[in-house]
This record gives sequence, structure tokens and C-alpha cells, in this order.
Amino acid sequence: MAWQKKSVEAIAYLRTSSATNAGPDKDSDKRQRAAIAAFAKAHGYVVMAEFYDAAVSGADPIAERPGFKALLDRIAGNSVRCILVESPDRFARDLTVQLTGHDFLKSLGISLIPATAPDFFTEDTPTAVLVRQVLGAIAQFEKTSLVAKLKAARDRKKAATGKCGGRKSYAEARPEVVALAKELRARRMSLRKISGELAGRGYITAGGKPYVASAVQAMLGY
Repeated sequence: MAWQKKSVEAIAYLRTSSATNAGPDKDSDKRQRAAIAAFAKAHGYVVMAEFYDAAVSGADPIAERPGFKALLDRIAGNSVRCILVESPDRFARDLTVQLTGHDFLKSLGISLIPATAPDFFTEDTPTAVLVRQVLGAIAQFEKTSLVAKLKAARDRKKAATGKCGGRKSYAEARPEVVALAKELRARRMSLRKISGELAGRGYITAGGKPYVASAVQAMLGY
């Protein structure tokens, strides 16, 4: 008895870049569908569903395509982990979008297979390796630049105000309470009496308790 090859479930993805190539009288989607169906039949794949982005540029990131977003939602709800496309450029024409899109799918455990070049995304060609290295260097540069800009902004704020980040002071968080506390202190009231007066007027801590003497002292800047 011969062993029967197990079929692999897959989802077909089609894309046309121009509205003039989309529609019932056009053959772009028909050609893509036929190529995917022939490949699936020859290699033991079963196409479970199809998603189509009509008039969507091949340079658009995959996350911004309505059809592809719907495809990802479908995959998230079932066990299908394979996407079939007619060719690499039907997935994306821009090489950067191709590689970053594939790497994103790979991180989700999803295989991307072009019918015309099944090994396109699995072979690490010198060009693919170079692009990934350049993209990684750019990402690191942007991260480093952002960190430097944020530090410079904090340093400027600290030089101007003497403080940057961290927990807000009472004067920053509750200026009306600080103003009242200073007014009561001007009347020569003790810290404990000021605390009681504040509580009596509804000024209490976030925990619903009167301010302790040390908190009142901090409000007064002692």
C-alpha cells in the first residue's frame, strides 16, 4: 500500500497595482489564481481561502493593505500557516517591503511561497542579506538618534527648571493645596493644624487620608 502525501492547508493572496488591471473583464487576478491553483495541485497544497488587494501598490507595507490585513485576521483565527502568491512581486514589488514583510510573517510562523519561485524567500541571497543588514543598521541609527534627542531635551528642561522627569512635586500636581498650605502657615498654624484644616476643606491624599506633617512641610518647601 502506497503512502498518501498529506495535504497542506494554505491561503491564496492576489494583488493588482492599478485599477485598470482590476475588474471582471481583466485577466490579472485570473492569471494569478490559475498559477496558484496549478502550483497547489502539483505540490500538495489545499487553498482554503483567497484574499485580494485590488488597485494596491506593491510598494505599500503589507500592514496597510485591507486585503492582507483581513488575511492576517483569518490566519490568527485558524491553523493555516502558509500563504501562496503567484510571484514575489505580487506580494510586493519593493525589495525592502518584500523582505521586511516576509520576515514579519516568518516571526509569526507563517510561510510565504511564490508559485513561480518557491525558494525565493527561503534562500539567503547576497542581496537579501545586504538589505537586511542595511535595514538593521538604519533601525539602530534611528533608535540611537532618538535616544540622543530625548536626552538633549531632558537636559535642556533640567537646565531651565532644575528638574526633569520623575514624580511631580506638590506644587506641580496640586498647586491649589500648596497655596492654601502657605496661606495657613502665614497665620502661624502648626504643620498638624494645617493638615487638619486641609482635610476639613476636602484636600486629602489619593488614599483618602489627611496629609502627614512631613507632606505639609514639603509643600511649604522646608
